[in-house]
Amino acid sequence: QVQLVESGGGLVQPGGSLRLSCAASARISGRYTMAWFRQTPGKEREFVAAITWPGSIQDYGDSVKGRFALSRDNVKNTLDLQMNSLKPEDTAIYYCAGGPRLIRSSFWSATRYSYWGQGTQVTVSA
Repeated sequence: QVQLVESGGGLVQPGGSLRLSCAASARISGRYTMAWFRQTPGKEREFVAAITWPGSIQDYGDSVKGRFALSRDNVKNTLDLQMNSLKPEDTAIYYCAGGPRLIRSSFWSATRYSYWGQGTQVTVSA
């Protein structure tokens, strides 16, 4: 059983940056997808970004394209999310997820992922 642990959340001013990290307790074998989702109270989990292995196909949610970027370290089994130009609407709990290798059009579907972290709070406020 793979465990995912997120870190790096916190309070940041609008326009600032944060870097989230997801550490996996073990390498997910074979072909897989790692992703970040976020959730605010009363809303469904929203797709943020995902990357596949092998092939490193990436995709981002429309609301974060051009501001967020993924970075994966296969030796350390970590997946980082660099978040720049943060906006108040980026405030949410951010979750790391892992699952089988998906096609790009399925990245957004939270039900496709088998492993989830406990989440880390990101608050963007002046």
